[in-house]
Amino acid sequence: MNKKVDRNYLEINSLNELVESNKPTNNLILELIDPPDFQLNKFFYKKVGKKHRWVDRLAWIDKQWIEYTSNENVKTYVLKENEGLIGYFELIFHKKENETEIAYLGLLEEYHNKKLGSFLLSNAIKKSFIKKPKRVWVHTCSLDHKNALSNYISRGMKIFKKETISI
Repeated sequence: MNKKVDRNYLEINSLNELVESNKPTNNLILELIDPPDFQLNKFFYKKVGKKHRWVDRLAWIDKQWIEYTSNENVKTYVLKENEGLIGYFELIFHKKENETEIAYLGLLEEYHNKKLGSFLLSNAIKKSFIKKPKRVWVHTCSLDHKNALSNYISRGMKIFKKETISI
């Protein structure tokens, strides 16, 4: 059985376009995972992606996770509160195109609807501009959290491409 999925590609071309979200609580810490820890990426991918049909990487063996997270162009950040894990994002810097992709971003389910997603996205956009790319982009689809698209738009991102796919 095929299911129709709407996919939106969004971009932001300058850090000046970011509509930053306020920090919802003072206990939040955003941490770059350095050295990379593929187990953290794997954990978040499975936990966050479970309800949103993130399936591409489920078949990856540890070697594939290690190769991906060890790539110098991939950076992973984790959001914590009092050392407890809340969410994460992965950034991929595409040198040839001089752009940063927000590859994955999400919160553990128990942290939904607490304004943490907008704070996490604000930080993902800020960290994406560290290497001064010409743009930062992301894609989201109708399988993602119901507030995902509105969060991207609220932070200043603009849709540059739409498509409907069958899965």
